Amino acid sequence: MNELELKYGCNPNQKPSRIFMENGSDLPIEVLNGKPGYINFLDALNSWQLVCELKKATGLPAAASFKHVSPAGAAVGLPLSDVLKKIYFVDDLELSPLACAYARARGTDRMSSFGDWIALSDVCDKETAALIAREVSDGIIAPGYTDEAFKILLGKRKGRYNIVKIDESYKPDPIERKQVFGVTFEQGRNEFEINKALLDDVITNNKEIPEDAKRDLIISLITLKYTQSNSVCYAVDGQTIGVGAGQQSRIHCTRLAGNKADIWHLRQHPKVLALQFKEGMGRPDRDNTIDVYISDECDDVIGDDVWQNYFAVRPERLTKEEKAEFLAEVDNVCLGSDAFFPFGDNIERARKSGVKYIAQPGGSIRDDNVIEVCNKYNMAMAMTKMRLFHH
Repeated sequence: MNELELKYGCNPNQKPSRIFMENGSDLPIEVLNGKPGYINFLDALNSWQLVCELKKATGLPAAASFKHVSPAGAAVGLPLSDVLKKIYFVDDLELSPLACAYARARGTDRMSSFGDWIALSDVCDKETAALIAREVSDGIIAPGYTDEAFKILLGKRKGRYNIVKIDESYKPDPIERKQVFGVTFEQGRNEFEINKALLDDVITNNKEIPEDAKRDLIISLITLKYTQSNSVCYAVDGQTIGVGAGQQSRIHCTRLAGNKADIWHLRQHPKVLALQFKEGMGRPDRDNTIDVYISDECDDVIGDDVWQNYFAVRPERLTKEEKAEFLAEVDNVCLGSDAFFPFGDNIERARKSGVKYIAQPGGSIRDDNVIEVCNKYNMAMAMTKMRLFHH
C-alpha cells in the first residue's frame, strides 16, 4: 500500500488529507489498530528517527514521548532508582529495560506528555505495554509488538488506540521535499551522525567530561535534532529532564528548559514524595496538583479550603527558600543546544539548574564571553561545530 487517506490535516477544515509515497513504493508503516491522523504521523515518523538514533549511539533500548512534533521527553533504558519509580508512578510495576526507557521519557515532563505519541526502538513487550495502558496517550510506533503487548494496547481508548508498526529496515531517499504555500522546498536529509567524537573539542579550562556525561550530552543532542528550533535540552542519568522547543530567543529556550528541569528535580523533594493524595485520584490529576504545589504561585492558586479536594492529609507548604536550598545541591546536569549561545546569560541560567557539561556548535562572535562564564563555574563545554536546526 503506497497511500493512506487521513480524516483531515492539521485541523478539521484541512481536507483532503493523506500520506503517500511519491515513488509508488509501499509505505514503510502499517496501521495495526485505530486511525492515526496527520499530526499523529508527523509525531510518529519524527519520534521513530529519534529513538533509532538513540539506540544506535548508546546501544540501549530507547523511547520518546512526542507532542506536536517535538519531544516532551526521550530516554534510554537504564534502571530506575526507587525515587524515580515513585515520581513516575511505576513503583508497583515490573519494568523491562524498554519500559524503563518509556517511564523516563514520559517522566521528563509528565504534564506535557499528557496525550502523547510514543516511539519505541524495540519490539514492545508486555511490561512496556502495561505501563502505557495506564497513561493517557494517542498512539505508538514500534518495529513490532509481542502478542501479550498487542492485546494490552488494544484495550486502550475503548479499542481505538492508534498502533503503528514500522519496517525497521526502511531507508528514506537522501533528498526530502515539502510544500509551503504552493512552493516546493528540497534539501538533503540531515543524516549527520551524533556520537562521542562530536565532543572531542573541549575548549574550557575544565577538559573532563566523564563517560556518563558524554552519554547524556549525546542524548540531548539527538533529542534536539528532532525538536522544533530554536531548542535547548537538559539531560541527566540517561534521559532528558527539560526540553525548550520552538523559541525565537536562545535565552528563552534555556529558561524554559531550565524551569522544566527544576520541576523534574523538585518532584524528588522529600515534601513532594510525602504528599498523600485522596484515594482514587488519577495520575494526570496528581501531576497537575504536584505542579501547582511546586509552583511559586501555589498560595495564590489554591487556598486552604481547596486542598481537601486533592489530599488525604493537608500538606505543609514547600517554601521558596526550601526549593532554592534543594536546587542549590543539583549538579552534573548536561545541556545541549541546537545552535550557538550568543551571550553568557544562557550559561548563567543553565548553572542555576545544576548544569556542569555543555555541548553546542559554537561560532558566535561572543564565544569568548560564553567560555569565560563556563570557566567561572568550572564547567566543561565541547564545541560540536554542527548546528541542529529542525523545522
